[in-house]
This record gives sequence, structure tokens and C-alpha cells, in this order.
Amino acid sequence: MDEFEIIRRYFSTGSVRRSDVALGIGDDAALLTVPAGQELAVTTDSLLSGVHFPADLDAAAVGHRALAANLSDLAAMGAEPTWALLALTLPSADQDWLAAFSRGFFALAKKHHVALVGGNIACGPLNITITAQGLVPTDHALTRKGAAANDLIFVTGHPGDAAAGLRLLQSGRADMEDTCVRRFAYPEPRVEAGAALRGLASACIDISDGLLADLGHILEVSGVGATIMTARLPLSKRLLQLHGMEGGQQLALTGGDDYELLFTAPSERQRAIEERLGKLACPVACIGSIEATPGLRCLEASGHGLKITEPGYKHF
Repeated sequence: MDEFEIIRRYFSTGSVRRSDVALGIGDDAALLTVPAGQELAVTTDSLLSGVHFPADLDAAAVGHRALAANLSDLAAMGAEPTWALLALTLPSADQDWLAAFSRGFFALAKKHHVALVGGNIACGPLNITITAQGLVPTDHALTRKGAAANDLIFVTGHPGDAAAGLRLLQSGRADMEDTCVRRFAYPEPRVEAGAALRGLASACIDISDGLLADLGHILEVSGVGATIMTARLPLSKRLLQLHGMEGGQQLALTGGDDYELLFTAPSERQRAIEERLGKLACPVACIGSIEATPGLRCLEASGHGLKITEPGYKHF
């Protein structure tokens, strides 16, 4: 089975149809229509076996995670996902793996009405690179820059669950129905929440490398500091069962792979934020505040500082 048969069999027929795709898979490039009054948000991510996911992770979860990582980036910009390109390098044309991978990919793509419009297939070590595009009203995109002193810091969902799930997978004790394992294997990008935060959030980022590490990016480009109150971290019951309070807090702060939204906003917008995200059934918690003094501090309920030796995942 050559690359053209792989494309025809597994990727040409499963994509959603969109009126803004003038020409999709099958030519040298796709032709896409950007509506007036919209800006194009573009992001790309590569996933490597054994680095970004366990080598034996179910292929359907791999397909889901690969697209979810990109859609989460678009969500952090307040963008509506529209199109995606897939560059897939495979060691062999494993039909069972391809069927499961494409099934996981397209299930998430259809949920968010994302059309696969092109890409590339090659032979080599497993590498999955997706480039996703989305639309956001002109001058309404969320960015990392904009956090100001006295803003509050918010996070969606339950950070730390995905890191706990990865540990279960690595230990060989994983049950795919375990909530933490599911949070790692099938993360749900907060697309609707990102759009709802337009006009409310002053800065936003998604959590991929760890809450503290990703918050650090906001602080750096905004030229501010922050204090996190660890007692306010929205830890799930399952995370506490697995790791207790102290271990759960450490994973929530440094674990990564959550693909939740971490954002800042003026305090007077807190009620509006809670109301908008509440309508989406999206949990949100205020976990700290932005300060003029540079640096990132974590305070326990006692008022003592929490020592963090490694703030998050590093690629090198």
C-alpha cells in the first residue's frame, strides 16, 4: 500500500465538508476562503512516539491527542477551528493502526467541524505534525500579552489529572476508563470556552507544559509577576485519591498535558466569566492574582511559600 492509497483509504473520505474550502485534498495546495472581518489564526505541533505519548498508546487516542493539541492552541487565541493539515511519517503502512488513528482524528475533527484539507505521507520514524487554522473576529484574538497588576488568574477544568493519567499508563496499571487516564489519552480542547472569553480575558494561554511554566510565558511578555494560592487549585477527587494533597498540587502546577485554559482578567469581570463558562458547563477557578513585582510565587494556605524544583516540561 503506497502513500496515495493510504491517503485515499484513510484520510480522503472522512473529513467534514465546509463551504469555505474551495479546494481540499488532492491537489498541490488547498484553496480556502477567509471571510471578511476575520483574522486567520495558524498553529502547528509535532508529536513523537515515546516523547509526547507512550509508544503503546492506542492509535485512536494518538489521533485525538494530535489534533487536540492544535485545537487547544486555537482555543487559547479565542479562535474557531476551521481547517487542518496533517503530515504523517510512518515506519510501515500498518492498516489497523491507520484505521484507529484516523478514527480518533476525525471523531474530534467532526465535533469541532474541522476539515482536513491536505498534508503529506512519508516513510520513517513515527512523527505526527498537524497545522491547524482557525478564524477569530478582527482585533478580538486572545494573546499572552495583556495581563496587568491586580488582574485575577483563572484556570479551567482540573489541572494535574492528565499528568496523573500518564503516570498510570507508564506504570502499566492503566484502566482506560479511569478519569485521569482519559484526561491524558483524550483531552478535550476548550474551544467554546476560548471563544466565550473574548472581550473578558486580558491574557490567555493553554496548559501543555505545566501551569507554572505556561503562566511564566504570560508574565514574561506582559512584564508582570504573580502569586498562586495553592489551596485554590481545583484538584479532582481522583487526583487526590492517587497522589494526596501535596502530590496533587505539585502535579497540578507542573504536570502538563492538561490542555486547559489559563487566563487573566480584571476582578470586575469575574462574575461574567463564571456565568459565561457556567453556561458551557466548563469548570473555572480563580487561583491567584497578577502583581507588578516580577516573579512567580506559590503560597500555601498557611502563607508559607511552596518550593517548586521543576516548574514544568522542557523540550530540551
